[in-house]
Parts: sequence; C-alpha cells; structure tokens
Amino acid sequence: MWTRKLHAASLAAVIVVAYGPGSALAGQHEGAAKAGTGSEKQAILKTGDSIQWSAGPAALPPGAQAAVLEGDPGKEGMFTMRLKVPAGYKIAPHTHPKVERVTVMSGEFSLGMGADFDESKLEKLPEGSFFVLEPGMQHFAKASKDTVLQLNAQGPWGIKYVRASDDPRNAPQARKGPPAEAGARGKK
Repeated sequence: MWTRKLHAASLAAVIVVAYGPGSALAGQHEGAAKAGTGSEKQAILKTGDSIQWSAGPAALPPGAQAAVLEGDPGKEGMFTMRLKVPAGYKIAPHTHPKVERVTVMSGEFSLGMGADFDESKLEKLPEGSFFVLEPGMQHFAKASKDTVLQLNAQGPWGIKYVRASDDPRNAPQARKGPPAEAGARGKK
C-alpha cells in the first residue's frame, strides 16, 4: 500500500520539475479569479474550464500537457499542478528531490518501483487514488487511459532519470519546452 502511494507522487513530481522561473507555466495562476474581502488574504478560484493547459515540460516524454494552478514549481514554496497524459504514456525510472503528493483526478495511472521499467511491477491506480513518494525513491509510471493527475508539492521541483539515456532532454532532437531547473536535469 505504501509503495503504491509513493509511485504516483513521483510521477507528479516529474511534471513539476520542468517549470522553472520564467517558463510558460510559471505563475500561470496569477490570472485566476481571486475572491476576498479586501484583506491581505485572498482565495484562488479556478473552474475546470478556466484551467490553461500548455505543452508539458521538456523533462517529460512528448505528449504531456500541464497546468499550474497555484504557486511556481521553479521556486521555493507550495504549488499545485495538473498533468494530462494520453493512454499509453510512459515515464522511465526516475527520482525526485522532494516529497510528491499525487491524486489521480481521472483516468487510470499505474506505478512501479525500481530502477528498471517492468510492466509486471506496475500497480493500477484508478480515478480518485492518492499516493505520496519520498525523495530519492526510484519509480516509473504508465497511463493505461487518458489521465489527469494533480500534484501538490514544495518547489523548486526536479526530476533525475535513473539512466541519462531515458531523459527526453538528452534526445538527439529534444523538443523545445519550458526551461528546466538545474535540479530537473539531475544536477545538484
């Protein structure tokens, strides 16, 4: 059970890593409707149709979309981000430097633990599932259906692939995307 929780959180963290300061998604929440009474504290309110999706970070395989709902994954502090991935989407074994908390909003997501992508080790996490991954835990993931995940974590976030050859940023024709933090490249 604990393993299941840890796997899903890591995938979400992967998404966050690619959104450093100045990226297309950083600060996206600033356009959200805010409700308040004129005091210093205000609520951030977003309806499903107001969420702005952008291409996923370069640190993830092509095909992902992401939306930052609050905060900035590239800076210190809490943030909330959603990741939308198509059926069949895979993320190779990787780790994150901080705790990830992930909720499967829709679809079906599968997580496995370890340094090798082994489909027999994947555990299905249907809609409504929640998991938490501790820093440094090696894990991998796959979406068997179109899936939306929500990640809540402390920034700045990063992702380090177990094998550099699995990192989409190392591909000969790496796609262009939002810049990734140094931590997102696996450097500390």
